[in-house]
Amino acid sequence: MTAQQDVTQQDDIHTTAGKLADLERRTDEAVHAGSARAVEKQHARGKKTARERIDMLLDEGSFVELDGLARHRSTAFGLERSRPYGDGVVTGHGTVDGRRVCVFSQDFTVFGGSLGEVFGSKIVKVLDLAMKIGCPIIGINDSGGARIQEGVVALGLYADIFFRNVRASGVIPQISLIMGPCAGGAVYSPAITDFTVMVDQTSHMFITGPDVIRTVTGEDVGMEELGGARTHNSRSGNAHYLASDEDDAIDYVRALLSYLPSNNLDEPTTFDEPADFAPREADLDLDRLIPDSANQPYDIKRVVEAVVDDFLEVQPLYALNIVIGFGRVEGRPVGVVANQPMHFAGTLDIAASEKAARFVRTCDAFNIPVVTFVDVPGFLPGTGQEWDGIIRRGAKLIYAYAEATVGKVTVITRKAYGGAYDVMGSKHLGADMNFAWPTAQIAVMGAQGAVNILYRGELARAEDPAALRTELINEYEDTLANPYIAAERGYVDAVIAPSATRAQVTLALRTLRSKRETLPPKKHGNIPL
Repeated sequence: MTAQQDVTQQDDIHTTAGKLADLERRTDEAVHAGSARAVEKQHARGKKTARERIDMLLDEGSFVELDGLARHRSTAFGLERSRPYGDGVVTGHGTVDGRRVCVFSQDFTVFGGSLGEVFGSKIVKVLDLAMKIGCPIIGINDSGGARIQEGVVALGLYADIFFRNVRASGVIPQISLIMGPCAGGAVYSPAITDFTVMVDQTSHMFITGPDVIRTVTGEDVGMEELGGARTHNSRSGNAHYLASDEDDAIDYVRALLSYLPSNNLDEPTTFDEPADFAPREADLDLDRLIPDSANQPYDIKRVVEAVVDDFLEVQPLYALNIVIGFGRVEGRPVGVVANQPMHFAGTLDIAASEKAARFVRTCDAFNIPVVTFVDVPGFLPGTGQEWDGIIRRGAKLIYAYAEATVGKVTVITRKAYGGAYDVMGSKHLGADMNFAWPTAQIAVMGAQGAVNILYRGELARAEDPAALRTELINEYEDTLANPYIAAERGYVDAVIAPSATRAQVTLALRTLRSKRETLPPKKHGNIPL
């Protein structure tokens, strides 16, 4: 640009038309902040840009950007030579299916999505807005970490974000999408949020990367094995859904939002769908579902999908011995917790207990009733479980059910043994409506184990131990391990035919819509963490 052209442009800016043209130029620069080469590399990795992701998530034309013209002010290490508008993160609000949400989307094409003062301040600002107006916040993470040139200021902004995540917890739904790298301190924001969605092969989360681990501990591990999407969905439990690609991740988040209220004072979105109680084929199939052998597994998801509509599973690859997710009954969202006999016979272990406890607390925070399906032979035995803290960590599930004030409906389909009976939404922990199928076995332990303990001497002296054992097992099941003893005590409200489960659960949830329960005044409880 010549000196004369520069003077002419400066003169034009002083006119109204010039000011509008200047705004248009700056806005265009903000929209195209990442270089064409950087955008091309992003696409080559199978990743969308920050703005493309927002366009996929929000209703068409609904996005309102905030701080699009914000720029960093740092002069350290030559940063003053590059001051792109937006500073590497796009923030704003829009709608999903017509409901207001706030969003931030980190832009890897600008400074590698690294977080500096202005970048962090923009996220803080949109988090504050979400709290003020009471709407969900969706964070799209794709960042190289803290901006080294900005030093402790970047670290301070991470902490400012964490602080707001904690304050927003249980007030507004918080959802994290991991669409690229998320390392170091950055991982703690997604860890605090309610749901984390990762994309196979392109998402990574870890505190320290493979190179640091190799240097410090000598372990040789790759990025994918250490912190890939499959690792966090199946091993660590840090993620709640493994998406096949970014479109799948966005679709899951949009579906998830449909079950959640905008905030803890609002009711979840409902659809007027009165139930038809005429038995359907899926209902009648439940009468034939439970095998004659107590040791033979069956798929609990068949029960869940017969009772609730539109079941959306959460953490489907983690702790497979328990199933959690959202469904609808008469068009109203419900949370589902169910033991899965197909894996570890449905026993509760550390992972299953924590998975279910966190989900129950999430439902309770957002006024979503919980339906529990029980088929649990007990807690998983073993030194590994004991030494890793099954007592403390299993107690989280007790705490979650006992603390929850939403409507709680429990159905015992088969086994409910020992302490696991208590833990899984029992009447004693505050469940409102408890039902049992005729196949339910509610007892301190299974018949075979009980007989071996109670009649050890008689069996040792018997001429035909096998016949006596069979006789004693039948007697134990007839007199103790059945639902009618619990029903006599009022621990079970009704023994129902499996085919009547949908109708009974629906009527129970109708009754509980007006439930009002409060906890004793206190600052907060002390959950066994």
